Amino acid sequence: MSTVAPSTKGHARHGARAVSEGVLLVILLVAMAMSTKVVKIGSGADSQSKEFEPAAYGSMQFPKTQAAIEKRAVDAATLAAAIARDQDAAGKQYGVAGGGVGPEMSVKFTGVAGKEDAGVYEVKVPGLPDSLVIRVQTGPAINGTDLRDATGDISFGQFTNQIDYQNAGYAINSEMKKAVLSKVDTTRLTGKTISVVGVFQLINPNGWLVTPAKLEVK
Repeated sequence: MSTVAPSTKGHARHGARAVSEGVLLVILLVAMAMSTKVVKIGSGADSQSKEFEPAAYGSMQFPKTQAAIEKRAVDAATLAAAIARDQDAAGKQYGVAGGGVGPEMSVKFTGVAGKEDAGVYEVKVPGLPDSLVIRVQTGPAINGTDLRDATGDISFGQFTNQIDYQNAGYAINSEMKKAVLSKVDTTRLTGKTISVVGVFQLINPNGWLVTPAKLEVK
């Protein structure tokens, strides 16, 4: 009577597979550990995950924007002469790249407010050519993102998405209205002398639509 020795091939294959699976599991665990980022609550990384709060952002950002515009602002006569000589050169010298359409130009001037149209006043500034029309936004609607884009320090990459980026511009405009325009009777500026520090996007050299960062009635 003969006996058949049990085959060791099946056991060997099973053992090899178990070892292989064990090695893969270890590699997977190590990879997971290396890719895991520990974020401390309250840290900068943690704050990025919080929902964007426009009002808080505008309150924090507008004073910085206002100071930067005031520091960069060029007298309107100087700026107009430079633009008349060479618009591109003036944009590079005095402006900040703004959205690919035209540079953002910070400007300051004093003039007499003329006719008003939907919260926008024409301002006659002495020493400027008659062909140049300067208009100033006074609300209630403040359109555009000139204040957001005026300094070049605020970019899309600082925000989670396009909506938050747009809301940042709206928030700065809203804070400007609260901090600057709320102190002025913007419904009765016609005929009055006003001093403005603001910003406009240089698209039409003979038409500046200025968003104020400061506006005072003389």
